[in-house]
Formats: sequence, C-alpha cells, structure tokens
Amino acid sequence: MSDLHREVSDLETKSATAARLFDIRRIIGGLFVIYGVIVTIAGVFASDDDLKKAQDVNINLWTGLAMLVLGLFFLVWLKLRPVKPGPVPEGAAPGRGAE
Repeated sequence: MSDLHREVSDLETKSATAARLFDIRRIIGGLFVIYGVIVTIAGVFASDDDLKKAQDVNINLWTGLAMLVLGLFFLVWLKLRPVKPGPVPEGAAPGRGAE
C-alpha cells in the first residue's frame, strides 16, 4: 500500500510540474518579453530616416515598450496565480486523462 501511495504522490508532483511548465501564460509572456526587448533595441537605435518614414514617431520604441509591459503582465499574473491541477477523476488511470 505504501508503494502505491508513493507512486500516486510522484505522479501528482509530475503532473503539477508539467501544468506549470506548459502554462500558456509563461509561453506568451516569455515571447512578448523577448520580442519586446528586440523591438525596443531597434527603436533606441533608429535612424533619422526611419523616424522620418514614421512621421517622427519612434514606433519601434513604443511598440517594444508595450510588448515588454504585456509580457511582464503575463509573467506576473503567472507568479501571482499559479496553476493548481485538479483532482484525478475516480476510475481514471494514473498519468492519463479521463477516457
């Protein structure tokens, strides 16, 4: 009985880790932060010709900063409200969803 309890506990731990790892907020937030940094850097080093094309608005800088804010929002949201996997339904095999 002890082995079964330990195995179930291990599977629950792995399930919780997988749920946190593949949370869509982590993926979206991470991508927005990475792209936001790239676009912000492009905006900081924008030439006068680039600014003239955009009617003297540094669109790369403002878009990059907005992407950074959105990405950080998703990551903070993930930190404040982490995923808690639900209970396994009765009769479901460990490691599988309800069939």
